[in-house]
Amino acid sequence: PVTPVELLCLGSSLAFSGLFYYLYRKKARAAARIQEAPKLQVDDSLPALVSAADGRCLPYVALEGIVLPAKAALSSHYHGGMQGVIQKLLLKEHRLIWNSLARSW
Repeated sequence: PVTPVELLCLGSSLAFSGLFYYLYRKKARAAARIQEAPKLQVDDSLPALVSAADGRCLPYVALEGIVLPAKAALSSHYHGGMQGVIQKLLLKEHRLIWNSLARSW
């Protein structure tokens, strides 16, 4: 005979397995989309390509090429010959605040 505790453990185990499989498949699809992204070179034709794109935006592209650091390149502590740079991304978000007195945003 199967006890209710065993059924509860089996049910929760199946639920967790289903949840983790769903999350795995979701992340695997995202990784596949990144792998299929077109690869573009960082060169003089890139600004013209972005300007010609719809909405002046290229969705899901991989940029390849050599970049120059603004100050000094970062050196790896673990691999002597590896260097890198940090990309600074500034995102300015405009928020609207509801004015209840004027009833407007």
